[in-house]
Amino acid sequence: MKLLSLTITLLLLATTTYGKTESLVFTKEHSQTAIEIINTLSSKHYKKQPVDDNFSSLLLDSYFDALDPAKAYLLKSDVTAFEGTRYRFDDDLTEGDLTDGFAIFNVFRERISARLESNIRLLESDFNFDFSQDESINLDNDSRRWMTSQAEADEYWRKRMKDSLLRLLLSGKELGDARELLRKRYANQLQQLARQDADDTVQGFINVLAGLYDPHTSYLAPRTLENFNISMSLSLEGIGAVLQLEDEFTKIVRIVPGGPADKQGTLAAEDKIIGVAQDDGPMIDVIGWRLDEVVELIRGKKDSRVRLEIIPGTLEGGDETTIVAITRDKVKLEEQAAKSHIIELQQDDESFRAGVIAIPAFYMDFEAYRQRDPDFKSTSRDVLKLIIDLKNDDVDGIVLDLRNNGGGSLYEATALTDLFIHPGPVVQIRHADQRVSREQRARQRPFYDGPLIVLINRLSASASEIFAGAIQDYGRGLIAGTTSFGKGTVQVLAPLKQGRLKLTESKFYRVSGQSTQHRGVVPDIAFPSYFDLEEVGESSRDNALPWDSIREVRHRMYEDFSPLLSILKARHQQRIQTDPDWQFMLDEINLIEEQRARQTVTLNKALREQLKAQREEKWLSIENKRRHKRQEPVFESTDAVEAFRKQQEEDDKTPDPILQETANLLADYTASAALLDTRVVRKESVQ
Repeated sequence: MKLLSLTITLLLLATTTYGKTESLVFTKEHSQTAIEIINTLSSKHYKKQPVDDNFSSLLLDSYFDALDPAKAYLLKSDVTAFEGTRYRFDDDLTEGDLTDGFAIFNVFRERISARLESNIRLLESDFNFDFSQDESINLDNDSRRWMTSQAEADEYWRKRMKDSLLRLLLSGKELGDARELLRKRYANQLQQLARQDADDTVQGFINVLAGLYDPHTSYLAPRTLENFNISMSLSLEGIGAVLQLEDEFTKIVRIVPGGPADKQGTLAAEDKIIGVAQDDGPMIDVIGWRLDEVVELIRGKKDSRVRLEIIPGTLEGGDETTIVAITRDKVKLEEQAAKSHIIELQQDDESFRAGVIAIPAFYMDFEAYRQRDPDFKSTSRDVLKLIIDLKNDDVDGIVLDLRNNGGGSLYEATALTDLFIHPGPVVQIRHADQRVSREQRARQRPFYDGPLIVLINRLSASASEIFAGAIQDYGRGLIAGTTSFGKGTVQVLAPLKQGRLKLTESKFYRVSGQSTQHRGVVPDIAFPSYFDLEEVGESSRDNALPWDSIREVRHRMYEDFSPLLSILKARHQQRIQTDPDWQFMLDEINLIEEQRARQTVTLNKALREQLKAQREEKWLSIENKRRHKRQEPVFESTDAVEAFRKQQEEDDKTPDPILQETANLLADYTASAALLDTRVVRKESVQ
């Protein structure tokens, strides 16, 4: 038994006497799993991370941050009580001793249990939450510090409950119903807490440890592995969204292309799910639920309907919620397929036809391929057919739209590049043993050699970045949009006796030698983004592997764009000054950024209602500003705006100023390139 025993006992005695949770204990199997994971990470992970005192210190701090990111349950005294463990984890883990990790978690469970029961008692009492007081609460977790006393914690939670009640009141609920809903929410969290077992504790602790290597390394316990396998299947019957737990919320990480949520069109990355209802049934509050239990509620039979109550990611911290109804279906490969259309332009009395190919994912029907089906579907085969169609339609250039494309098949990213360049390397891969492979190559003459722009955004990741990076390095086309996600690593699943370990084994590098990791692909012509680049992307993740570079490889250069870029940027700036849709987008982004910048929120109901009304007026104002410039009738209310936008979505006529401007840039590029005669193909010897 460790010296911690006395400390833990004192801590447990210091907690309130109601609702004590039973302490969890690790098993021999858990110890063996920990040893196996440490050994596997040390031998196979790309990052050579020594398991030493520094590692142990980082693990302690990271574990507390992971358990209590809002610093809402533990006091400073709880944290300092475990200071003696700071340099012990490295030695203990190599022996499979999880005593300290379990001790911390058990104290944390006691604190949560005590706090939730205290909150429930307050809500069940006749305590009056005074919504006329002038007070506020800090919403910014990063600026919070560990509380120093029980009185400070009680005051914080009084305000936090008051804020939750206010949100419910402003969403239309009566005070009594709001109190009861909040009470049920806390009671449910207590039930969730009681169901936690030693497996949950091990997975949570080991995942914090794995996260010190990089954010894509994680331990999949047997129960989690089953859900992982289901989520990787294209036959999953659900809504087609990748979810993760963040604090007490279920957050949408990515919308699966071609899935029900994608076709419905409302859900987006960063949205938070706070309620789930089956068809027209009652909405079940899921704040504080386990991720697998939320997934179980959302998942269901094909053609059944699920309703989700969400806090839009663009309005985080606001009081507005949205109900989204989605009909469950299978995520079908054919619905992820690339699609094309043509944008007709008039520039300087000249007509221009821009062919647009939207590529939502890099897909390949491996089963059909293995069965030697001559008609198997893949990204490159589908895009080839679309290019033929666009050529037959006499387009003057092509835009490849890779926005929100989270990647997929590396083989397909290479095959797609092969349609646009001569034979040559596409990507370099450096493995954990520092061996560099360059087998991913274009091998045919280009099928299309005309004007090309690749459009990316912050959610363009992995295989998308390999393709865009290759096109940029070869000078084969322009890259427009926002800096891409920056995921330049490759993960493998390593078998364990209990579960699997997903670990980063290698890293992508462009033919220029630059990594796509962390920095992403930087566009030649930058566009604004709805996403907060500080919060979304690889660079926002803790312990993300850094950007670096290796040796450049010999490759062909097609075009030097530097003489063109100043012309294109000048024409772009001139055009967007008078584009109503572009200016509306900028106004919308400004309002979203104002919302994000708030670190505190008032708990005065009248002021909160006033702020909400002001936000709605601002949204109405910028919409009417756009309509005025278009010489269209203005709206009288935000309800009218919402109805109009819903109809636009249903009719698939929502303006896309980013895509429209990219088509204009393609026309500028074609005209300017012809004028400057810069399209010179040459070989460059790279030493």
